[in-house]
Amino acid sequence: MEGLSLLTDFYELTMMQAYYLTERKSGERQSAAFDMFYRENPDGNGYAIAAGLWQAVEYINGLRFGREDVDYLKSTGAFEDGFLDSLLTFKFTGDVNAIPEGTVVFPNEPLLTVVAPVMEAQLIETALLNIINHQSLIATKAARIAQAASDDVVIEMGLRRAQGPDAGIYGARAAIIGGCAATSNVLAGRMFGVPVRGTHAHSWIMSFDSEIEAFRMYAKIYPDSCMLLADTYDTLKSGVPNAIAVFGEMRGQGFELKNYGIRLDSGDLAYLSKKARRMLDGAGFAEAKISASGDLDEHLITDLKNQGARIDIWGVGTNLITSKNNPAFGGVYKMAAVSNGGKWEPRIKLSENPAKVTNPGRKKIHRIYDGATGKIKADLIALSDESYDNGSDLTIFDPFATWKRMTLEAGSFTLRELLEPVFIGGACVQKKRDVMEIREYSVAERHTLWDEHKRLTNPHPIPVDLSKPLYDLKQRMIASIRA
Repeated sequence: MEGLSLLTDFYELTMMQAYYLTERKSGERQSAAFDMFYRENPDGNGYAIAAGLWQAVEYINGLRFGREDVDYLKSTGAFEDGFLDSLLTFKFTGDVNAIPEGTVVFPNEPLLTVVAPVMEAQLIETALLNIINHQSLIATKAARIAQAASDDVVIEMGLRRAQGPDAGIYGARAAIIGGCAATSNVLAGRMFGVPVRGTHAHSWIMSFDSEIEAFRMYAKIYPDSCMLLADTYDTLKSGVPNAIAVFGEMRGQGFELKNYGIRLDSGDLAYLSKKARRMLDGAGFAEAKISASGDLDEHLITDLKNQGARIDIWGVGTNLITSKNNPAFGGVYKMAAVSNGGKWEPRIKLSENPAKVTNPGRKKIHRIYDGATGKIKADLIALSDESYDNGSDLTIFDPFATWKRMTLEAGSFTLRELLEPVFIGGACVQKKRDVMEIREYSVAERHTLWDEHKRLTNPHPIPVDLSKPLYDLKQRMIASIRA
């Protein structure tokens, strides 16, 4: 993702210049630690799916200012020549830790931490939020839809309704990570090595003199992948009978029918799919799949399943690629500590809204699993110099309602540290992961959630607690600032 040096808010650059001038005057170089996190799960969900990390890696790796970039900034009249000249040799030199893509994540825990010279850490804020917010949003929506569809196949097919090419391309990537089996987006398929799927539109049927003629030609061209759109004229009186007739002709011609069936794109999908299933089965085509599309989302899919719909493949477009019910993820990027060449000093942001008071200091996240089931018990945000193991009892508590406590007995739980090194000293230390591999990991991650946490409506929240040292530091800083 080269050439994105100016993909930032103007105030990031004016702050960079202010840091530059301050450091030039003082002779001291300041470093800073930032946390990227979000405060509420999208769609009222019980969790989110982290996504977009590799595009963030590509952005940081390609972050350079060319002469044209600097000339443009000079034309704004806001920057002095010394600062602009320094941009020509800019390169990220800091450290980045992040939760792996596809991981189940929860509010207020850092998805990503940056420790770097303050100018560098400040510059990358906007682009990191832009990339990770979008893909995490779509991955989470896809996970909800895949969960509603149970073991059925879900195909992402929203490119024509996405908010521009980038949203369509990277949204398709995120949808695969969230649980979709394939996408209709051909460019995304090529770029990310993910399966692409598709059938035909009503226009194919309408371009022939009759529906059965259109079906026959399509079957002749694609005998090994014959999914026929059955609702152009009349689903039950025309579309399904004609599809059955063509399937019969194919079988009579010696074709081994596979990857075949019908698609429904309108009407009462529960009623039509049940009727169509009986017709297909009665004609000897029990292996024929029924695919459905048409403004589907997790709620409609749940309702259709509750009504006994006989649908095997779900094509989901607009409501997925736009995350229609919740169009923004809400991730933020906040300073947590500063260093002027020596000791790190924690920083905190206060707010009249308690939920917006940040957690100070450099941090790590421990995920706590139930030892017997492997399900998540809680996440514990701790200071970076703390260590925990399962060899002794562990007591955790709600940071907002401290009387809510849970003691885990030694040996009854396991721990996993979530944040992994991505950049060390400006060098990327992670290899690119295959998107389908990330998808498999993400599906496994959802199995670590209890059913109560996966409800689409009013899910039970997973505790995200602060360690005692971090909680005490936060309270001391709040009291000190208010005093």
